[in-house]
Amino acid sequence: MTTRVLQFVELSDQDRKKTPSLDKLGKGDRVEVRVRRRSGKDQTVSLPPKAATLLQAALGHLLQGERIALLAEDRELSPNEAAAVLGMSRPLVVHRMDVGDLPFRYVGKHRRTKLKDVLTLKAKIDAQRAAMEALAEDAEDLRQRYGV
Repeated sequence: MTTRVLQFVELSDQDRKKTPSLDKLGKGDRVEVRVRRRSGKDQTVSLPPKAATLLQAALGHLLQGERIALLAEDRELSPNEAAAVLGMSRPLVVHRMDVGDLPFRYVGKHRRTKLKDVLTLKAKIDAQRAAMEALAEDAEDLRQRYGV
């Protein structure tokens, strides 16, 4: 049985209209989740502050019509799944693995990498992209000002 690592969740337009947004949590606010079972019994769980913040952020994204996925950072991903997170092709992910940019291990003949390593690479790529954009803006500014 294959488990999908990246399982996205989204709300329908109808659910988004029915669900009120959760106001920003303040210090000392408590969040409790109540589950009403089919049997009629209710279960209430009091959430720790960090879990409540995560729930608030997830709900906010869902209500804006965005899809979300929740993953543990030590989860191992295939090159296809890493490609989905990085927003690049699978062959480029494999190349990044081969040149040492993305740590991985073999499970049989299959490559696996940890989500935290994928996110580290994504942060590095995003920083490089931002630096290149800033450099391009500076070059364009120089060209406009001095004709260089």
